[in-house]
Amino acid sequence: MSADKQETKRHWNIVVVVADTFRSGYIGAYGNDWVRTPNLDKFARQGVRFTRAHPECLPTIPTRRTLHSGRRAFPFNDYKPVPWDNVYLPGWQPMSPDETTVAETLVRKGYHTGFFGDVPHYFVPGMNFTRGFRQWEYVRGQAEDRYRAPAHADASLLSRYEGGEGRIRAHLVNVQPEQPEETWPTARTFRSAIRFIEQNAVNTPFYLYVDSFTPHETWEAPIHYYDLYGTREQREPICITVPYGSVKEGSVIERQLPSIRANYAGLCSLVDAWFGKLLDALDRLALADSTLVYFLSDHGTNFADNADRVTGKPASYMNRGTMDIPLIARHPDGCGAGETVDELVYTVDVPATTFDATGLTPGGEVHGQSLLPLMEGKSGFEAREYLTCRYGNFVWHRDAKTWYFSSADFSNPRVYDLEADAGLERNIAESAPDRVKLAQERILKDAGGRIPIYARKGGTDAIGRPQFVES
Repeated sequence: MSADKQETKRHWNIVVVVADTFRSGYIGAYGNDWVRTPNLDKFARQGVRFTRAHPECLPTIPTRRTLHSGRRAFPFNDYKPVPWDNVYLPGWQPMSPDETTVAETLVRKGYHTGFFGDVPHYFVPGMNFTRGFRQWEYVRGQAEDRYRAPAHADASLLSRYEGGEGRIRAHLVNVQPEQPEETWPTARTFRSAIRFIEQNAVNTPFYLYVDSFTPHETWEAPIHYYDLYGTREQREPICITVPYGSVKEGSVIERQLPSIRANYAGLCSLVDAWFGKLLDALDRLALADSTLVYFLSDHGTNFADNADRVTGKPASYMNRGTMDIPLIARHPDGCGAGETVDELVYTVDVPATTFDATGLTPGGEVHGQSLLPLMEGKSGFEAREYLTCRYGNFVWHRDAKTWYFSSADFSNPRVYDLEADAGLERNIAESAPDRVKLAQERILKDAGGRIPIYARKGGTDAIGRPQFVES
């Protein structure tokens, strides 16, 4: 690479857009023929689409630790929960004060940094994810946000919903689904990001990190998006969430699956529409040819569209619906436009690519690989034989031929032959001990030989943190 070209790369703007729980299978560019995602499809034609992208750890907060630090959170050796959260899982913990973040490194090298998100878990006291950002905004109003008073919810609307009264009330007062699309947290998050671009168009280079909680539960789309995929007759009761497990035959959830999918698809289209507005802003301000843009998710979810009829994203069932994620990157020079890459890649490769694209040395160790060689058609990416992941007290592995998941103690293994059974319908663990052994050896290797398993105790410590014991 010439010195002039390298200097150009050092001044690229970087835009990272993360959409929580966005299944790759609900994007046209990934083969879906019924969900309308025109902006993501156009973006894929302009960029490079990675077909075998997966998280290196799960769920929401562990993955964000990866994206903000550039280091693997797997295998959660030092689980330290914070008090006053609403999720307690191994790896769900703050950014370490001893780790330099991506934003901190970039801001020290002259980048103007911005972070805009409506993911409530980011902003639980003590989570520490805003470090390194010159501008940041917590966009209030997602259903899990401790924002407006649930007691103020209109009680006459409760019967229209299914999903637990507390969550329904929070959804009604926070999201306020009867209001216009522009007032929804998704729209306000992207509008804040667009405003950042507009105000910093001459204040470059900049690093913009955008994190949309949509299409995560709660699943009620603006009605004009729902109408694209469902009928008004089947809409109610609106199941704003689903049990994390196998759907029960004859249950409300089973009967409402078409409506649930329609609302989820509508939320995917909502994200697509506002992502398109962000891309339009880059075009309007003549920044597209100086900006590296990524779109990705942390994980997907399930709607009983699998062999076990599982809904949601239970840690015990790490199948394609959960583990296949979209990852599309658009090169400022248009390199690789419209191409697909089948290499095994991780979420942790996004920070590594950012450092390579900016020409900056990270402030600490980076565990991913830059994707730029794959985008530019050059050598430099070392093909991986396999990937590993942890979610709660469960682990996952895949290579070109085998898909594996089990408890973290390796009990109850599930093994699938990807060549003969790409849909993961037949567990062959009993007849494939060699595959089980290889997957477990690789998981242990990546974990440094040890995978701690955490069991929650009944009480809390003096400041209210749940207590866990390793087993």
